[in-house]
Amino acid sequence: MKQPYGAMLFADAAHKVGHSPFPMPAATLSQAYVNPLGMRLGQCTFCGFCDKFGCGNYAKSSPQTCVLPALMRFPNFSVRTESEVLRINLDSTGRRATSVTYIDTSGEEWEQPGDLILLCAFSFFNVELMLHSKIGTPYDPRTGQGVVGRNYAYQTVSGVNIIFKDKILNPFIAAGASGMMVDDYNGDNFDHSNLGFVGGGYMGATQTGARPISTRPVPVGTAKWGSEWKKATAETYRKALTLAVHGSCYSYRDCFLDLDPTYKDRFGRPLMRMTFDFHNNELKMSDYLTNCLADIARAMKPTEIAVDPRKGPYTVTIYQSTHNTGGTAMGTDPTTSVVNRYCQSWDVSNVFIPGGASVFPQNHGYNPTDTVGALAFWTANAITTEYLKSPGPLVQA
Repeated sequence: MKQPYGAMLFADAAHKVGHSPFPMPAATLSQAYVNPLGMRLGQCTFCGFCDKFGCGNYAKSSPQTCVLPALMRFPNFSVRTESEVLRINLDSTGRRATSVTYIDTSGEEWEQPGDLILLCAFSFFNVELMLHSKIGTPYDPRTGQGVVGRNYAYQTVSGVNIIFKDKILNPFIAAGASGMMVDDYNGDNFDHSNLGFVGGGYMGATQTGARPISTRPVPVGTAKWGSEWKKATAETYRKALTLAVHGSCYSYRDCFLDLDPTYKDRFGRPLMRMTFDFHNNELKMSDYLTNCLADIARAMKPTEIAVDPRKGPYTVTIYQSTHNTGGTAMGTDPTTSVVNRYCQSWDVSNVFIPGGASVFPQNHGYNPTDTVGALAFWTANAITTEYLKSPGPLVQA
């Protein structure tokens, strides 16, 4: 991917203070390409609508671009759009799944039989479906017993906002993963002695679109509305850049997912409930890394710097990421995990959760995407080479 101006300024400054910046890995096409399944993918045009939107150029490597059109050519493949699975149905023993019940847009319920059930939804929905289907023991934070909903972890994101006086960055010229990053404070890449925390994260400069409603940078002390605010946002919109820390988040006994005892969804089922707050380890890590990022920001010589480490308590009013992990954690012990090393349910052997981030026991300093993809391949290989030859548990409890 070509690098935007702001990212190159960041990379130059990072070099000056002794770091090793490199281009952010991107599953976005730098040139037109036909993939092995025959899907024609276009070149990224840096339109600024990559992040949170579909791609009109087919330049974003999403399943609906790279895989689903090819699958739809097969006579034994079908798609039920605008439908939602309500539960997985089990046989009388409770040890084998027989079908799923789903509902369509007309409100009619259907039962789809299946010999093999794969949960490929977003992290929360995988957990929710396991709980509604009564597969695995729900986690109880009071006793520490149970597994489904356990090991929930979020992500610890913070940033440094900078404004220039004489540099035009044009942040609307952007892609979802275009920028430069530094890994020197990720994981165990640095000495944690006497720091009071474990973990870390990457630091980077990315431009993802600067959509006008969500991105209105103004100098500190500017009025929140009115003519002063209008003038400031017009002057600074093209001259501002947010540098970010994406940090790790570990699992704690009091951070979990369960079914809400009060609130219901549109089908009358209990809603998924998230119980979470940042702990001192993550807050200390965020404070340290954000200050390290501020050193790079100062080397960029902006007019203004605003350092914003992650603070507690957690609030839903400030968006920071959608990279939620855990809830159906992978492990070697069925008393502390939901799936085995092949992402196969310990309790119902023909149910797999292939590659979803819900199988993570923690959240590391990167977005989960690469690991999710690797786990999907790992699980698919285990199913095709081992499970289909001899259906049953691939790991003995």
